Amino acid sequence: MNLASYIDHTLLKPESAVDDIIRLCEEAAQHKFAAVCVNPIYVGLAAHYLAGTGVKTAVVVGFPLGATFTAIKAAEAKEAVLQKADELDMVIHISAAKAGLWDVVTDDIRQVVQAADGATVKVIIEAGLLTDDEKRHACNAVIEAGAHFVKTSTGFGPGGATVEDIRLFKQVVGDSIGIKASGGIRTREQALALIAAGATRLGTSAGIAIVSGEKPAAGSY
Repeated sequence: MNLASYIDHTLLKPESAVDDIIRLCEEAAQHKFAAVCVNPIYVGLAAHYLAGTGVKTAVVVGFPLGATFTAIKAAEAKEAVLQKADELDMVIHISAAKAGLWDVVTDDIRQVVQAADGATVKVIIEAGLLTDDEKRHACNAVIEAGAHFVKTSTGFGPGGATVEDIRLFKQVVGDSIGIKASGGIRTREQALALIAAGATRLGTSAGIAIVSGEKPAAGSY
């Protein structure tokens, strides 16, 4: 199995600097990861350094709380695409999900999908905050809104990717959309278990350790 092809090499820490992003891109190109995932201010820089490498540029939207205006999420998505983002990892309207307002959740996602203008949209549902029933509804909202992946976690919320959640997602979405596991993936064993459960993409800052079998650096997420 080519584990590297599943990995979004991720750096979303608020203190990340230009040199850190350049290093992230160089590592992703060297290991042939699927994508890098960065904060919006670095999408243009990442796209520049990844040009011609085959590694995609992914950017987070409405991150990490999902609690901003839908119009702002859409504007953020549009600007990211203008700056050459290939993929957008957006956070759902979590409070609407908790209130059972699934039309609101779906519309929030749909507007980002429309603004993305064909770019891949991955939808972070922050599974650690949802019940199993809410996770099922969220997966259905992702499909209905026309997004391309359902994703477990931001890495900043409670918990992270679990085999149980990936299995639940798979039961709901089948092969209709991708499934991204993210949050707390630090070892090769975890990565393989999540893929076996149905994950088609992995978001992690420990990608090099995962593909090499080495111990991940402290602070990886």
